[in-house]
Amino acid sequence: MRGQAAKIVGHAWPILVAQLAAMGMMVTDTVLLGHHGTVDLAAVAVGGGIYIAIVFALVGVLQAVAPTVAQHVGAKRDGEVAGALQQTVWLALALSVPGILILWFPDPILALSTIEPAVEEKLRAYLRILACGMPAALLYRTFYSFCNALRQPRPLMVISLGNTLLHGALAWTLVAGVFTEPLGALGCGLSNVLVNWVGCALAALWVARSPALARYAPFAHWQAPRWPAQRELLRLGLPMGFSNFVEITSFTLIALFVAQLGATAVAGHRVVANIGAICYMLPLALAIATLAQVGQAVGARDRPRSRAAIGAGLLLAGGLSALLGVALWLAAQPLVAAFSGDPAVRAVALSLIGYVALYQFFDAVQTVAAYALRGYKVTFAPMLVHTVAFWGVGLLGGWWLAFKAPQPMGVEGFWLSTLASLVVAAVLICGILWRELRVHTADSAAR
Repeated sequence: MRGQAAKIVGHAWPILVAQLAAMGMMVTDTVLLGHHGTVDLAAVAVGGGIYIAIVFALVGVLQAVAPTVAQHVGAKRDGEVAGALQQTVWLALALSVPGILILWFPDPILALSTIEPAVEEKLRAYLRILACGMPAALLYRTFYSFCNALRQPRPLMVISLGNTLLHGALAWTLVAGVFTEPLGALGCGLSNVLVNWVGCALAALWVARSPALARYAPFAHWQAPRWPAQRELLRLGLPMGFSNFVEITSFTLIALFVAQLGATAVAGHRVVANIGAICYMLPLALAIATLAQVGQAVGARDRPRSRAAIGAGLLLAGGLSALLGVALWLAAQPLVAAFSGDPAVRAVALSLIGYVALYQFFDAVQTVAAYALRGYKVTFAPMLVHTVAFWGVGLLGGWWLAFKAPQPMGVEGFWLSTLASLVVAAVLICGILWRELRVHTADSAAR
């Protein structure tokens, strides 16, 4: 297990850096627009939430390339690796069509809330600009998942860091109007699109020219779309995409419900949600690395190796996230102060951060267990668990605790229900994983 732990850590840290770099782009937009104008900041805050929900749902479908490629590599079916990538590229292009249409015609989504006319005008223009980068965003994530399945995360880490630096320079130039009139939110949108296409081109170039991937000839003998391959990708990917959608929308809808409690509650909730999102990058990186190890072991029919990879991934994620939770609790006051100077907002955030500290362990365990199951190509059952846990226990339970309980808890009700939802998800998904391990053990014994 020690060897598997070392491999997972070596694979996970570049993924973690890349993910934090991607979050840095969102932070850059917030800081620049915070000094530019409230209307532009509001447009990007709402538009960014819509864009992220759509992209991550579609990216979840494309992540089916990871277990597919990992199992091919483990089974030494190197000749099938390129075909899996090429079929996923076709799928990414196909999925970009509904993604573009949703961003171009967002009326059904915007009808869910009342938005000031000035904000809505800029919001619609911002989303239409982002629509132009949808194919690049999905293709980049396809290459990202492909490289991670082959345990080649470092080049994509370098590209992510470069993208963040490029975005910072471009966005500042366009938002502030260094060479033209200030573009505000539209400048952030244009910068995001340009960076997406640059990142996509660089990732494609590396996949095509990298000596590390040369034996797979990723772009050689290009295949036309094949329905059996597409059907298998959709069978694996649609549940993963829906799981992503459930998780993202649960937090988005919580923010909408919390809006009823006033600006201070919303601001405090947002501070803690941002801290939670940053913390989640650690178990997510470990989970992606665990998926690659498990998928390759399953492809090789190496049961002891797959069990060792799962054990190492769970111990690493659970242990490190528990320590992270303790650190959050001890550093709560200076951490919250770094996010807000408003005493009232700080008070709300400090009342909530304990829940984030407590749920780190459970969030890490359920994340790694779900990704380990993806390594076995088991995606439907975890999707059901996520739907029940995040929408049922987390969202509906939080709404009841916040507003309808005999003693309404306000915003704390949502965070208590979030903690409960992650405990439920961890228990149920670990149960599914345990069952899958027993099935594979029985199959190995039968052979």
